[in-house]
Amino acid sequence: MIFGIDPLIAAGVFACTAVTDAIYVFFNAAVVARRRVSAANWSGLWYLLSAFAVISYTHDIVYVLFAASGSWLGAYASVTWLRRS
Repeated sequence: MIFGIDPLIAAGVFACTAVTDAIYVFFNAAVVARRRVSAANWSGLWYLLSAFAVISYTHDIVYVLFAASGSWLGAYASVTWLRRS
């Protein structure tokens, strides 16, 4: 561990928040398109993935930095993907 940071937990928080934000973007797209089942599925996945990140960074505040950077990347990548389709 570097400075009390577990690299696997940090990577997990980063990845989970990146995917969580991507899912949030797809959830919003499904809501705007009024696709009920799709929106409900995205919403369920959104909460499942965010639970890991929240539990991890509430035990150590430094993981919030990994959560924020993962969140930024997930939103940026998913909006980029939606613009191409």
